Order: sequence, then structure tokens, then C-alpha cells
Amino acid sequence: MRTGIADLPLHWGSVPKWLFDRMVELGRSITEIIVLEFGRDEFLRKMSDPLWLQAFACVLGFDFHSSGCTSVTLGALKEAKLEEYGIAVLGGKGRTSRKTPAEIENLADTFSFSTKRSKN
Repeated sequence: MRTGIADLPLHWGSVPKWLFDRMVELGRSITEIIVLEFGRDEFLRKMSDPLWLQAFACVLGFDFHSSGCTSVTLGALKEAKLEEYGIAVLGGKGRTSRKTPAEIENLADTFSFSTKRSKN
């Protein structure tokens, strides 16, 4: 395995709406194909590989190799609403991250888990 360091510049601003909208649609379609062909666990395994995630972002059209790659790609997948495939993307940057506990509560029924703390 090769290892090394990547120098990713910090870019300010946001992705153009037309590009983000296309990333959402394409991200949903590609995710659907991967999950149906290889399973949800394989998709999640791939998403945990930073090199695969970078390549996935490029396939979705986000060719800015910068610090925003992960945030934008996961933001597009969050917008794609993948719950029917057993996948949910929660959280985000800044103020959005404060909504994460409520997002977890809202998905409890969808994914059949309890949000109540157990007493240990």
C-alpha cells in the first residue's frame, strides 16, 4: 500500500447550485447501483476510504481538490435522501451540525433503533 501526504488548499465560498444539484442526482443514482449490486455494507466500506471518496467526488463533478471535498460530497448525499437504501447522512458544517441530535431522533423509527439511554 502506498502512503503519503496530500496538500489540499482551503477554498472559500460555495459550490455553484447547478453543480451541487447535479451532484445530488448523480450521487443518488451511483449509490443506488452500488448498494443494489454489492450491498450497503460495501458502499459504506468504500465511503470510509479517503482515496475512494476523493474519486467519488470527482465522478460527481466536484473537481476542486481541496478541503471542501468531503463536506460537499456528503452534503450532496445527505440531500439525496438515501434512507430507502438503509443509509442516512447526518450533521454538517457550522449551524447544521447543531441539528444532528434532532436528526438522529427523527430517524429512530426509520431505522428501528431506540434513542433512549440504557442504564448500565
